Amino acid sequence: MSWLGRVAARLVPAERRDWAEALWAEAGEMPPGLARLAWRAGGMRLIAREALLVRRAGRSLAFAAAAAWVAWAAWPGPAGNIATAVARVDVVTVLLVLAGLPLLARRLFGPPAAGPVARVLRAGAYAAVLVLTVAKASVEQVVNAPPVVARQAASGRGLQPPAFTWFAETIFLLIVAGYVAAIFVMTARRTRVAPATLAIGTGAGIVLGVVMCAVSPLGLAKDATEPWLAGSAIDPVVALAWILLLGGPLLAGRMAGRLYRGSDSLEEVDNARVWQGVAAGFLATGIGALIVTVVGTGTIALMIRSSWLLHWLYPGQHLSAAVAYNRELTASTNAGGYFLILLAFPIIGLILGAPASAWTPILPPGDPGSPPGGGGPPGLEPTPDPPGGGQASLLA
Repeated sequence: MSWLGRVAARLVPAERRDWAEALWAEAGEMPPGLARLAWRAGGMRLIAREALLVRRAGRSLAFAAAAAWVAWAAWPGPAGNIATAVARVDVVTVLLVLAGLPLLARRLFGPPAAGPVARVLRAGAYAAVLVLTVAKASVEQVVNAPPVVARQAASGRGLQPPAFTWFAETIFLLIVAGYVAAIFVMTARRTRVAPATLAIGTGAGIVLGVVMCAVSPLGLAKDATEPWLAGSAIDPVVALAWILLLGGPLLAGRMAGRLYRGSDSLEEVDNARVWQGVAAGFLATGIGALIVTVVGTGTIALMIRSSWLLHWLYPGQHLSAAVAYNRELTASTNAGGYFLILLAFPIIGLILGAPASAWTPILPPGDPGSPPGGGGPPGLEPTPDPPGGGQASLLA
């Protein structure tokens, strides 16, 4: 216990370390037995709280730095261009959503679930949304550039009215907020999504996202795969993408239901397994949709700014200035298809994930056929204070 106290004291800030060591040293003045153990337990709780404050401060600073980068990269633009106004609304709205959702999720659904998968999912969702905000602003500057608008007006192809643009932008922001909110809910402690379910759904989503990046690397169009897989060469990859889109949620939901092991009645375990299937199905398609959208939109935005990437995407082709601009404009226009993927894929996962888990046979809690550990949600409630509380608990 003395060694454990010295190690734990190193976790608090240097200016508070003397206080932690003094708190631990005073345990020797307590009567041996339960009273001394309660004092040490209270001291460990206070030390853990100090260390947690440092971690929260570090996360806040990291988010502030990321928010400053997003504002610096996405805010500038021509004052008369509607894409500039849209990008600035995106920046303000996204940053407010990302700043407020953690507080709302903690209040409604409790603290984050234990385990590294939940933390990685939350951090990944934040990074994906911030990158997507910057990439989308760059792509829309090309689509709404004055030469493009003038060409559309001259050709008689009517322009999108501002009301439609703002309606589409509202839908996009709602979709993004829904993605982040869903991930926060599924990784919260009170929603009881098992760590195994999070891992299964995340793995299936990553595989689907990688395959979809090969199918639609430069937007959702027939010629989007021309840089690498032209013509019928893309057909096997498209078939694999369909298999993963429809079979991935089924398999993920079935595995999540099979691995879930509860301690309640059979009926309650059955309902919980359906919820595990819903969560796994959503993650299997939602994460895939988020990956292909962020990677695809980011590739198009980088292609616009970096000529080396354009030549790498189209190897062996002579790209004059006019041809290069046409490639950039075509890819930027096709990027809008990614948002259809963002909207449709999670719905497919939710529909297919639940029945897949319902097909899983129900094993009684503690049955030898159940997987050990079962992936059940650990620590559904906060750990209670140590018996007696000790005098150290008064310092809280």
